[in-house]
Order: sequence, then C-alpha cells, then structure tokens
Amino acid sequence: MVMESSSEEHQPKHTRDVQQQFPAEGDETFEKEGQWDGSDVLVNGNGKECFSVEELFEKVAIPRWQDQITLRALVVSAILGGFFCIITHKLSLTVGIIPSLNVSAGLLGFFMIKFWNGVFTRLNFWSRPFTRQENTVVQTCVVACYGIAFSGGFGTYLLGLDDNTYKKIGASFPGNRAVDVKTPALGWIFAFIFTVSFLGILVIVPLSKIMILKYRLTYPSGTATAILINSFHTPEGAKTAKKQVKCLAKTMGLSFFFSFFKWFYSGDGESACGFDNFPTLGLKALNNKFLFDFNLTYVGAGMICPHIVNVSVLLGAIISWGIMWPLISTAGWYDKSFKGSNFRGLYGYKVFVAIALILGDGLYNFIKVVVVSVWFMYKHYKTDLLPITAGADSRDGVLTTDEKKRNETFLKGRIPFWLASSCYIGLAAISTGVIPQIFPPMRWYFVMTCYILAPVLAFCNAYGTGLTDWSLSSTYGKIGLFVFAAWAGAGNGGVVAGLAACGVMMTIVSTASDLMQDFKTGYLTRSSPRSMFVAQIVGTFLGCVLAPLTFWMFWKAFPIGDENGQYKAPYAVIYRQMAIIGVQGFSALPAHCLELCYAFFAMAVVVNGIRDLLPKKYSKYIPIPMAMAIPFYIGAYFAIDMFIGTVIVFIWQQLNRKKSEIYVPAFASGLICGDGLWAVPSAILALAKVDPPLCMMFYPSSVAATISSKFG
Repeated sequence: MVMESSSEEHQPKHTRDVQQQFPAEGDETFEKEGQWDGSDVLVNGNGKECFSVEELFEKVAIPRWQDQITLRALVVSAILGGFFCIITHKLSLTVGIIPSLNVSAGLLGFFMIKFWNGVFTRLNFWSRPFTRQENTVVQTCVVACYGIAFSGGFGTYLLGLDDNTYKKIGASFPGNRAVDVKTPALGWIFAFIFTVSFLGILVIVPLSKIMILKYRLTYPSGTATAILINSFHTPEGAKTAKKQVKCLAKTMGLSFFFSFFKWFYSGDGESACGFDNFPTLGLKALNNKFLFDFNLTYVGAGMICPHIVNVSVLLGAIISWGIMWPLISTAGWYDKSFKGSNFRGLYGYKVFVAIALILGDGLYNFIKVVVVSVWFMYKHYKTDLLPITAGADSRDGVLTTDEKKRNETFLKGRIPFWLASSCYIGLAAISTGVIPQIFPPMRWYFVMTCYILAPVLAFCNAYGTGLTDWSLSSTYGKIGLFVFAAWAGAGNGGVVAGLAACGVMMTIVSTASDLMQDFKTGYLTRSSPRSMFVAQIVGTFLGCVLAPLTFWMFWKAFPIGDENGQYKAPYAVIYRQMAIIGVQGFSALPAHCLELCYAFFAMAVVVNGIRDLLPKKYSKYIPIPMAMAIPFYIGAYFAIDMFIGTVIVFIWQQLNRKKSEIYVPAFASGLICGDGLWAVPSAILALAKVDPPLCMMFYPSSVAATISSKFG
C-alpha cells in the first residue's frame, strides 16, 4: 500500500521496486518440478516454455481458508504491524510523505516465518509448511495494521484538533476558536478508531466479485505484491530473498547505530544542536532550511519513491525557500513584527500556498479518476467488453488456465452479501450513536450522511485505484472536511465537525481501496477471499490497538508540533486551516496571499493537464504539484535528503541495473526501518529525562573566535 502521506501525503502506490521479481524458495516439490527465471516466460520441469504461473504450484495443495491463518502468521503480523506503525508515525509527524512499505513487509514477513520454522526444526518440533497463502495473510495483516496509523489521522486531522495546533494558528485568527479543541487522549482515540475503522472493510466486500472477476481491474500494487509472494515460493527466488534480507539487515543495523551516534550530539532538544542543524551548504543556506541533515529515513524514502517525485520535492523547495520566501520577506507585504507561526506574517504565505497546490492537484486528479472510471464503465456496458485486462494472463478476452483456477478459488471462498451488509448497517448504527459523544458538533445526522455516502465513494475510489493505482482517500476526506465544516457553520463547531467528518470518510475510503488491493493479491496467489477478509479484520484490530499506543509513545516522549523540534506535524496546521476555510472563508491573510493561492491552484491544474496530454516519454519529466507543495511549508532539508536517495538509485542503475532492482528496495527499507527502530529507545530516553551529553552547534568564524576566547 502507499500510504498516502500522507499518500498526497500518500504518493500513488508505485511498483518500480517490484517490476522484475526474482523467485524465492518454497516447497521441496519445486526443486524438481520447475523454475522461474524472473522473466515473463516460465520453464517447467521438462525444460519446455510455458506461460502458467500456477503450473509451478500444481503439486502443492491449496490449504483450507482456516489453515491459511496460522498462529505464527498472527504473531509475526503483530510484531511487524507495531514496527511499521512506528515508522508510519515518524514519517507522518515529520514530513508527511509515507512511501509504500509493502516490499519491506513482504521481505520481513517471509524472513520471520522462515526463521520461526528454522528454530522449530532445530528443536525437533513439527512445523507446518510455509505456503504462499500464509505469506499473503501476513502481508495483508501488516498492511492493514499500519494503514490505521495513516488513515487514523495521527499526523493530520486528529492533531488538527489539538490545543497546540490552535495556539500555533493564533487565538486572534478569524474562525480559530478555543472551543474547537480536543486534546489527544487514549480513551477517545481508541473509541473513535475502533468505531470507524472496520466499516471500510464491510462496504467493499460485496463488490469484490465485480471488481476482480467482471471488470478484471489490474490493481498494480496488489498485482506487484502477488508477483513478489509467488516468487518467494519458487526455488530460484530463495537465493534472491536471502540476499535481500541480508542487505536489509545490514543497512538496518547501520541506520540504527548511526541514529544512535547522532543522538549523542543533539543536545537537550531546546537548542539548534546536532546533525539536524549541520550547515552542509553554509550558514546562510541553513537559515533558509537548505541543508543535508543526515536523516537516513528520508534518504531511504527517496530511494523508494520514483525519481520524478524526488525531483518535484526539490523543485518545490527551490521555488519556495530559495526564491519566493526570501523575496516576499523583503517586499514589505507584511509587518515584520509578525514572526514565528503568526498567519499575518510569512507563515501565512507558506501554509496557504501549500494548501492551494494540494487542493489544485487533488481536485484535478479526483475529477480525472471519476471521468476515467465512468468512461470505462460506459464502454464496458455499451460494448460488453472488459474495460481493462489483468495483464499477461488474459489474451483476447479468453480465460487462461491460470485464471480459471484462480476464479474457482476466488468464488469458492466469497463472503456472503447478507453478512457484510448486515454488519455494515449494525456498525454504522453504533457509530451514529458513539461519534457525537466523542465530537458533539458532529451531529448524528452528519454521521448518518457520511455512512450513506461512504459506499458510493468507496466504490469510486476502489475502482479508480484498480485503474490508476492512485488512492484518493485523503482527497475524499478533504471534500468531506469542507462540506461538513460549512454545513455545521462557524458558531456550531464547524471546525471540529469538519475534521471529524474528514476522519470518517478518509478511513472508510482508504480501507476499502486497500482491501481491494489485498483481494487482488489473494486472487493471484490463490488465497481464499475468506482468509483475506479475516486477515484484514485481524490486521485492522491490531492497528486499532497498536497505532494509538505507538502514537502515544511519540506524544509523551517528544514535543509534537514544535516548529523547532524534530516532529513538526506539518499537516496538523494545514488540516485545521482547511476546516477554518470551510466555515470562515479566506480572511485576515497577508497582502497578495490570496492572489498567490489562486495562481498556484491554477498552476497545479495546468501542470497536471500538461502531464496527461503529453506523450509518456515527455510527461515523465513534468513535476508533480502535490510533491512540490510539501516543502513550501516544511522546508528544503528533507527534499535534499530524498534527492540524495534518488541520485544513489540512479547511479546504481547505471552501474548495474539488475543488481539495483534486487537490492534497492531492501537497502532503502533497511535505512527506513533502522532509523524507525531507534525511535523506541529514543522515546524511552526522553521519557526518562535523559538528555544527550553533547551539543554540536555551528557559528561564523568571528563569533566562534569570541566564544573560544571567552571559555579560554
């Protein structure tokens, strides 16, 4: 899954790192029966070419759906789910870009089950054979678990309700009222997350047959994940998988210990100490947030994200912090006494121009996906042809042997419509009563309206994701935010109602598209839809428990939302400001800010239009406005980190493309996971009031000489 940054915030789920997969180890039957060399052409045991993936698995019985869900799969899922929740929170609370971690989850899940089996074998205990179906269950559980860390809004709409975000915007800002505040607390967060998270699973289940079998949508990320899992369980892939796991482990250890090393020089957290403030491009550039801060998480994210995303982020940083903000700060457009997070100063330009880019990009892509989806559906019903085929398996609309086998498995394990629909209605009724108790401005009829609209929006998003691999869950959430904030009005808690409605809509729509990706993965690995459904339920339950707990670790250990701290939570301010716009409109902005917003909104639409109109060989060089928007508010430091990541991948590809395709996903995942793992001991040290022993700071040589003489 890509998680959105914060998917905008989630970038579209990309499959670059699994385009050419190399097989992996599985049942001993494969050692004699056949091999897969990673190409489109398979070679069976007799040395003859074939096009059937399932032929490699014909000697292995498909387990019952109950046997696909094992105790070890659930234990491994819980461990990895908690780990990836920490990583997701760290990314969401810092820059808001969350790359797809599916490859990492697949590699670590495969390795941990293999390790589990190895330990049992050494202890002379019987261990159930590890199948691709069980592997798919682990993958589904983990992705569902850490998906809650994103869709739960811990770095976006929930934090937008916090008192710190209210104070950052300012009590004097029109529409920003002290009563529209709800400080995070585990009790109401648990209640809200448990109330809304399961509905997205139930709403899309009845449509799975239409999406997978009738429309035969590709769901590129789900297909790529299935290729990865199928490859793991063929003989040649074992060697590649072991190499990838070793690479991930080494880089993970390197990243962890380097983060530990950096901690020693970071001071007490109240001063600009350490590598986070290292003037790699000079002190003047440091003042404009242009620096390489040695953050390996961002380097790893840059290695995973497509080149154009990283270049777009850097371009946005150059336009904003390199050109616009220095010029505006000297143009006399605002009172220089408005400093820090005062929206009447430079801060107002940073936030609202970023919002304009995000809304322009989101609205354009929303309309595009809806139009494309409606066109394909119209074409389907008019010509009775399939709107899109499932790739190499389908030829001339005739089902291949593989598809017939997969269809049989898929239809055999379908979830009854009455079960899904009755559970949805029951949970919606409970939510209609519970959510107004948590957020009083969110009236019961607001909640009911959300649940009436949710199935339609979930279908649209799931269908669009199947065609384009682009989940617009955050865009649907923002639409709900504006609509319900305006409906409630300024005097009736419109800000709270808008942010709460955003959470309801975003969670349901995001979960629905993720489940359809999982169904596609299960379809291609011949996993039962029932085991996929149960895995999604279990993973969501784990996420409802682990996501709030891991967030609470960050909340208690670090100053979340501090402009000078590591965890700035940039999207909290943006989401609250969107809600204020919904109830108040644009007002009290600095001079020419609204004109700039109009210009950048139009620019986002035009740039996206150009990307779609140009041939692919040219459009791939057109920047992405959504990615450009992020550094406008946050700064250029992470853009440089991510660009370094993309440069590493580019050079690696030029030197040895085949090896880069094998090792880049593992190497990048190791950098992200190691730095994410350090967040746990770092939080423990912070809770124990243990400060780093050293503070490394940089000054101009003249100031440094004065300091040196003062201290002898």
